[in-house]
Amino acid sequence: MEKLLQVGVISSTHGVRGEVKVFPTTDDVNRFKKLKQVILDTGKEKMVLEVQGVKFFKQFAILKFKGIDSINEIEKYKGKSLFVDRENAVKLKKDEYFIADMIGIDVYTEDDKFFGVLKDVIETGANDVYMISSEEHGEVLVPAIKQCILNVDIENRKMIIHLLEGLI
Repeated sequence: MEKLLQVGVISSTHGVRGEVKVFPTTDDVNRFKKLKQVILDTGKEKMVLEVQGVKFFKQFAILKFKGIDSINEIEKYKGKSLFVDRENAVKLKKDEYFIADMIGIDVYTEDDKFFGVLKDVIETGANDVYMISSEEHGEVLVPAIKQCILNVDIENRKMIIHLLEGLI
C-alpha cells in the first residue's frame, strides 16, 4: 500500500504573497480545511509544508504555507504534487478504498479464474468505472456497482467481479 496519498497538484501561484492554486485530486475539496501539513514532492526531495491558510476559488483550493511569503519562493513548484501521509488521510467508510491502493490489484471472476489487472479508476458522476487489462479480452470497463464488484481485498491484492452480460 502507498505510504503517501496525493491530495492535489499546484497549478499556479495566486497573488504575490506566496499563495498557490491547488487542483484537488481528492473527492472532497473541503478536506483542505482540516489539513495542517502537506508533503510537497519537488522531484528531488519531499518537503513538509505547514498549511497556514485555506480558501476556495472555483474548483481550486488556495493554500498559504507558513514561511513562504512571496511569489518568488513558490512559483518554482508549479505542477508539483502535494501529498499527505496515510495517518492524515481522510477516514474511509465501509466499502471505500483509496484509488492508489487499488491500482495493480489482481482481478478474478466469481468462479476464481484470473481475469486481469486493475489499471485505472475512472470517476464518473454516478459511479466509478474500473478499467481492467485482460490478456484474453483486452481493456474491459466494469462499473463499480454491487452487482459487479463482489469483493475487494486490498491487503491480499485481490478483487472478485461478476461480469454482467454485455461487458465483454
